[in-house]
Amino acid sequence: MGGRNQELALRLALLAEAQPVNFGWAFAAVGSDGRDGPGEAAGGLVGAGTPAAIRAGGIDPAAALARNDSTPALAAGDALVVAGATGTNVADLAVLVRG
Repeated sequence: MGGRNQELALRLALLAEAQPVNFGWAFAAVGSDGRDGPGEAAGGLVGAGTPAAIRAGGIDPAAALARNDSTPALAAGDALVVAGATGTNVADLAVLVRG
């Protein structure tokens, strides 16, 4: 379960964990229509602590990503974005904020 935005957010969080940076950051990848894949989520909002939070929730984030099951992983890490239908479908949005 999960779509391309959720997978992108989870993958970026895992890559950043493997190669940490020396500044704070947050990354969001969401569908502008409020849906990403077959579920109700719009995407993911992750930070440096997201993979650890997912593990604390009982899910291996790398294994979840490998089986294209990012929704429960992001939900376990409190990183799932659920916005509801927006009434528009302009494009996917990806934003990286550096602290």
